[in-house]
Amino acid sequence: MVPLLLVLPLALILFGAGFALKALWWIAVVVLIVWLLGFVRSADSGGRRGRWYRW
Repeated sequence: MVPLLLVLPLALILFGAGFALKALWWIAVVVLIVWLLGFVRSADSGGRRGRWYRW
């Protein structure tokens, strides 16, 4: 019973970390897509200040 109580918190922590890392990957993909769309929009505007961000 004691080993089960020791392993259960470890399993819960690893499950939570795995979920958080997967969520961070999805957020990173969305940010990358938005960043690439900013480049496409700036290229369509003919070189003038058409970007919606100031980088």
